[in-house]
Amino acid sequence: MKRHNITGWIYLLPAILFLGAFMVYPLIDVFIYSFEEGYNFTSQTFGGIGFYNYSYILRDPYFLQAIKNTFILVIITVPVSTGLALLISLGLSSIKKLKKFYQTVYFLPYVTNTLAVGLVFMILFKKTAYSDGLINMLIGMFGAEPIDFIDGPYWAKMLVLCIYTVWVVMPFKILVLTSALASVDENYYKAAKVDGTSKLRIFTKITVPMISPIIFYLVVTGFIGAFKAYSDVVALFGTDLNAAEMNTIVGYIYDMLYGNSGGYPSYASAAAIILFIIVLTITVINLMISKKHIYY
Repeated sequence: MKRHNITGWIYLLPAILFLGAFMVYPLIDVFIYSFEEGYNFTSQTFGGIGFYNYSYILRDPYFLQAIKNTFILVIITVPVSTGLALLISLGLSSIKKLKKFYQTVYFLPYVTNTLAVGLVFMILFKKTAYSDGLINMLIGMFGAEPIDFIDGPYWAKMLVLCIYTVWVVMPFKILVLTSALASVDENYYKAAKVDGTSKLRIFTKITVPMISPIIFYLVVTGFIGAFKAYSDVVALFGTDLNAAEMNTIVGYIYDMLYGNSGGYPSYASAAAIILFIIVLTITVINLMISKKHIYY
């Protein structure tokens, strides 16, 4: 028995070393950096150890704006994208002809470069001196005034970002949910139809409980992905996200390291630790909720 255990650990050793070198050690290093006050990137020296870095970023209006934007993005896009993906997956599951074709069409945005998709969205929504954009043309058909969705009001920019994020993440969720729906035992549906059960009750009492682990997985990964949003925002609003009031927590961390206000790894580390704590807390809450509502 002991020999088998040793063999197992030998097989796991490369993965353990890899995770330790590229995940555990950097996390510990970032944690240490976050407490080093007045860190000088050039000389690799610091003035002291304390909570000043956390105090600074928690009073920084740019960081507070980034937290606000990130939470709005998470709260809106995760449930909307998951719900829409479930409805589309149900529709695809009921299609007999051209089912694989439609699945491929819905999956195409997932394999498309996010910056390219962002450029298309910017063209659709951006108001310029030469054109109001396709979306504004459609709005104008109903007699409404054109809106600058890219450089205009905050709510308009956030709306575009949410639509873009939902568009980007939905293909993967549709693929996973379609596979989950196909794995549900047909005998449950046949028994329900014999009893004359309505489609809505079948959906709520059979379909949703049977695929609840997959839904939970998509919700958790959706939360984590939305909290890490950055490239999507850059694709729409450029690199100066603070000026556009559209920065995210990850964008703030990047700015503190490499942006115009860069060169402050201690501030970036403190922001990264706060992001880690937020994501960990929400994940733990989801796990606690899943014990009562997820059927394995």
